[in-house]
Amino acid sequence: MPNIASTIVEVCVFRRSANRPEYLLLHRAEHDRIYPGIWQLVSGSIEPGETAEKAALRELREETKLLPKRFWVVPLVNSFYVPSRDVLHFTTVFAAEVNVGEEVGLSSEHQNSSWLSSRDAMKTLVWPGQRNVISMVQEFIIQSPTNSNLTEISLSERNSL
Repeated sequence: MPNIASTIVEVCVFRRSANRPEYLLLHRAEHDRIYPGIWQLVSGSIEPGETAEKAALRELREETKLLPKRFWVVPLVNSFYVPSRDVLHFTTVFAAEVNVGEEVGLSSEHQNSSWLSSRDAMKTLVWPGQRNVISMVQEFIIQSPTNSNLTEISLSERNSL
């Protein structure tokens, strides 16, 4: 029986440009040992003693140098299986809206970044789960302010994150 782990977070970063959302994708470095050269969302591991929320905000800063102006938990759990370790991962997913014009500062894990429409982002992402994340953020958060209020996390109350 596989082990079950929930030690990874994903952050779907977007900005509203000319009333149209654009999604940030990161291109993994060719020298990276895990999935070199693929395009992905911000993702990373939860450190011991850290909450998923704090890990998501930390990974966002570490991988992009961006700070969110709004932040949500996405009502979706991503999952994937790693056969070599016999581990089924359940990933907590967040969304972060950032200001237009802010520069992305990449970590050494990534070699490039790109802001894309939802359609182009879904064509570029490798993992079906990450394509589902884009779709859910588009539908639940961007297109439905009433729904998005249900899962928004107040950043002003989390100044210690």
